Amino acid sequence: MKYKKIVLAGGNGYLGTVFAKYYTQKAGEVVILSRHEKQADGNVRTVVWDGKTRGKWTAELVNADMVINLCGKNVNCRYTEKNKAEIFASRILPTELLGEVIHDLYEPPKLWINLASATIYRHAEDRPQDEQTGEIGTGFSVDVCKACEAAFNKYETPKTRKIALRMGIALGRSDSVFPRLLNLVKFGLGGKQGNGRQYVSWVHETDAARSTEWLMDHPEINGAVNCVAPNAVKNAGLMRIIRKMYGMPFGLPATKWLLELGSIVIGTETELILKSRWVRPARLLDSGFEFMFPEAEEAVRDILKA
Repeated sequence: MKYKKIVLAGGNGYLGTVFAKYYTQKAGEVVILSRHEKQADGNVRTVVWDGKTRGKWTAELVNADMVINLCGKNVNCRYTEKNKAEIFASRILPTELLGEVIHDLYEPPKLWINLASATIYRHAEDRPQDEQTGEIGTGFSVDVCKACEAAFNKYETPKTRKIALRMGIALGRSDSVFPRLLNLVKFGLGGKQGNGRQYVSWVHETDAARSTEWLMDHPEINGAVNCVAPNAVKNAGLMRIIRKMYGMPFGLPATKWLLELGSIVIGTETELILKSRWVRPARLLDSGFEFMFPEAEEAVRDILKA
């Protein structure tokens, strides 16, 4: 085994499941910190925590190779005051708790990756946003991103390297955005959304997992790192690719007003669809990381084979 222990905080969701599967063959044990008990599966075991208070779970962090914090309520909801408060608390409380515990440990984990979001950058149709020259945006989603990264940086952890992984939309078959886009295509509704010119910064789930291993193996990297494929695609282009790969010859478009009406019905926000996220993974590329799926077409083809 390449590593001794990988810890996934809040690891029972979509990406946590992807990461746990990825590290099963690479680590002696994978520990998931979860609010719910779950039976061990091979070398993957679950340890209960509440994300708010210290407990026996803190022993799992001792001398771990890496901790990845994936905690956070899904933002795919209406931004009511109640949901806004839950979105903030579900990210900030576990992050601050991990920071406090890691700060106090005599033998803390070697690396702490906090899942951040590429939506921290502004709406961009003019140029890609990278870690060095990208401009921070405005609005509720950006406020969440900034608060989460501030919580991540609250505690000094001199023995633990820290990376805020600003992830784009992870594409995979089992969950997240792709199955929903595929359903639209299946029912002939897979046309462009809005004007279709907004960029989608995406990453294949396998490359998302591979990037964390790369970062673990490159101790010179810390701070903010964009985790997106190097070739963002416009919304109209992505929908065209999914239609082509699935074999659907047409797709009805969804105008902005129709999206606004539909978002109320299904309980989401149009910003998640209409904001142009054009992000470049400069630090990963500059360090030599090679994406298995740099182009959306090959990523979609692979996902549909799954």
